[in-house]
Amino acid sequence: MDATHYDARKTALLFVDPYNDFLSEGGKLWPAIQPIAEEVHLLANLRAIQSAVRNAGIQKVIVPHRRWQPGDYECWCHPSPTQRLLMTRKTFSKGSWGGEWHPDFGPQGNDIVVHEHWASSGFANTDLDFQLKQHGISHVIVVGLLANTCVETTARYAQELGYHVTLVKDATAAFKREMMHAAHELNGPTYAHSIVNTRELIQTLQQG
Repeated sequence: MDATHYDARKTALLFVDPYNDFLSEGGKLWPAIQPIAEEVHLLANLRAIQSAVRNAGIQKVIVPHRRWQPGDYECWCHPSPTQRLLMTRKTFSKGSWGGEWHPDFGPQGNDIVVHEHWASSGFANTDLDFQLKQHGISHVIVVGLLANTCVETTARYAQELGYHVTLVKDATAAFKREMMHAAHELNGPTYAHSIVNTRELIQTLQQG
């Protein structure tokens, strides 16, 4: 991986799916990711990265999943296995507490909230690429949930579109350690330009 320099004018933090259902006690998916989230100190790392990004003047972009509504996916020809689970779990249900932002990670100031993605990629059928291009962004740092689904797919798509991609290993989580291993040790090196931990990222940001 190369030694990355982040120009604040050209860098964005993509924060994927910062919902209560994922990140808060009582969230529908929190029990499934809690063991790994606590092992990697996910919440503390996300707070630290968000603070460092704001101090550096880097644009934060929230990349949210579709908030489930009645009728979603039911008449689709090819809903994915994950979308079928969304229909039964009603994850991130619109108007529910679980579908609200975690209180520490919701939008503030000039944060951008892009259109909700229906599947795993934050780019497909949304305005994410348009927003990044309009803000002159060339480098993206991708954090949030889940490591092997929405984070990986969004980051892969970013690379396909020509962005410089950074993954942060301990600013994400998954349902199993094997999924984390696949996301960062097997799959990540095939497309990401930089794979770091939170300490390394913040040190680089502080160096300017």
